[in-house]
Amino acid sequence: MNFVSNSWTFQSRSEEATARLGVALASVLERGTVVALIGHLGAGKTRLVQAVATAAGVDRREVSSPTFVLVQEYEGRWPIYHFDVYRLGGDDEFLDLGAEEYLNGDGICFIEWADRLEGSLRPDLRITIGATGEFEREFRFETMSPGGMALLDRLKASIGPPESA
Repeated sequence: MNFVSNSWTFQSRSEEATARLGVALASVLERGTVVALIGHLGAGKTRLVQAVATAAGVDRREVSSPTFVLVQEYEGRWPIYHFDVYRLGGDDEFLDLGAEEYLNGDGICFIEWADRLEGSLRPDLRITIGATGEFEREFRFETMSPGGMALLDRLKASIGPPESA
């Protein structure tokens, strides 16, 4: 995935700030949005999905990393499809899961380790998460699509100025 994009960075200094980011993201996501999540083990990919899902009406305890099942489905305000492609061998295995039905469906798709999918994924939003401390995280949002750019603009407006992070 090569991105020449519109981008924005959010600094989270606490789990509460990450939860606020999830609430803001849930408020701007639309059905059919595909979100690529990139980051090392423990960076906070699943934690962000938990925050979004909780804001969308899903019990946080239901949201876990789908590492061994590959995809989790959650029902909230809209369906959420949560993939973990770490263990897959690449694009072909991803597509063999029936991923296109999810990607072209009416829910929101979150795909952890999306950088492992070079050709089959065209996300609306790419979020790279880096740990900058025990509870601090940097979330770098990137997009190339017009819809993704509009989503990113709404997210920036929803989350407020950086000082509130």
